[in-house]
Amino acid sequence: MSGGAIAVLAVVMWAMWPSSPAPSASTPQTSGAQPGAPRTPPPVAPVKLDSLSSERQEPADSNRNPFRYQPKAPPPPPPRPVTTTTPIVDSEPPKPAVPPGPPPPPPIPLKFIGILERANGVKWAVLSDGKTPMHGRDGDIVMGQYRIVKIGTESIEMTYVDGRGRQVIRLTGQ
Repeated sequence: MSGGAIAVLAVVMWAMWPSSPAPSASTPQTSGAQPGAPRTPPPVAPVKLDSLSSERQEPADSNRNPFRYQPKAPPPPPPRPVTTTTPIVDSEPPKPAVPPGPPPPPPIPLKFIGILERANGVKWAVLSDGKTPMHGRDGDIVMGQYRIVKIGTESIEMTYVDGRGRQVIRLTGQ
């Protein structure tokens, strides 16, 4: 059954298909021409053969290369005007170099582990040197060479016993 439907469809399409090509937009039509009448060809311009043997201008030399796709180079900048200025002379002699001061003390090698707070509100800092845990409160001397200056909620402030080398150690360690 489907083969018969395809055959009928093919016959209908063949019958509807135009037998001659439709006129294109590029072919000129006369206003009074009938569809079956012969068409007149458009007029042809005369060929000028003598223009082929005439002299032509030679191409000018240029840096143009049609096979390279690059933007045209910008023109060079205009020259700067020459100004004469007198150099400024420093009247002061150079100062002698000051020797550097003593090097800063080494960092405090302790880790801040945590805070213990007693019932009376006194905070104790728990510290470690990697081997031994130790503790102290504000003003205490730890390991005989470091002083606890202030205990905060997330950090502790320490110095050497002589007051130099103030350092803040965070709760996560140095």
